[in-house]
Amino acid sequence: MEFFYECEADGIYTRHVRDEHAEGNEYRMHIHERCELYYFIDGKADYLVEGAEYHMKRGSLLVMGPGEVHRTKLLVDGVYERFAVNFPISLFDDIDPERRLMRLYTDRPLGQMNHYEKPGYEELFDELCGEYEDNYDRKLAAYRLIMEILSGLNSEFDDAVEVRNDGRGRKKSTLSEKILKYVNNNISDELSIPLLADKFYVSQSQIGRIFKQSTGASPWEYITAKRLVAARKMLENGKSAGEAAEKCGFGEYSSFYRAYVKRYGESPKGKRG
Repeated sequence: MEFFYECEADGIYTRHVRDEHAEGNEYRMHIHERCELYYFIDGKADYLVEGAEYHMKRGSLLVMGPGEVHRTKLLVDGVYERFAVNFPISLFDDIDPERRLMRLYTDRPLGQMNHYEKPGYEELFDELCGEYEDNYDRKLAAYRLIMEILSGLNSEFDDAVEVRNDGRGRKKSTLSEKILKYVNNNISDELSIPLLADKFYVSQSQIGRIFKQSTGASPWEYITAKRLVAARKMLENGKSAGEAAEKCGFGEYSSFYRAYVKRYGESPKGKRG
């Protein structure tokens, strides 16, 4: 892997990466707490977001919100180049307390309306990864450019919402989308492979294949990641570690603790408040 550029400052993580010899098995499921702007430059790949599959070409732009599972699916091993920017949902709260700019992340179902074709935005991402005299100039540029990108996307997002709401753009949900939606809507309840197999009238082995194909992870990897994201949010809102574990579907606190430390590298008690 060759990093053309990587920088993290003031909660904004920006990178421009080109892999000359990328292999498909390198790219596993991702889930994180920040918003993401992903811009595709080169390679042959599809991108999976919560069971939805988007075909990538130069200028394809994806938005992924906090807790939204996504992964690259390389179609051919070789060159793979992209930009990615991660930032907190609260980035513009001082000037946009209603978070209108963030509707792309907050006002849509998981795995829907993620994809936009924006070949003209490559210059904006290049500028995000440009050279600056100091961190202050870099921060100002990042705020300006992210706001410009989000503002440009919002009108298209509004059009997509209108089309979806009047039924013109509504498509029949796939089985994988139905299963993932059920899991997300019932993340605090009992979930198991046999339960999902019975509910959706498929075999247990098929449940495993569906998760692997649509998320790149096993059912339990997906469910555990979702529960941990939900628990971490509860901890940030002042809940105790025990309460968060119970409300997010962990049967035993010890299993929650081990999973949390493995994922975040810290005790869940250290995140509270």
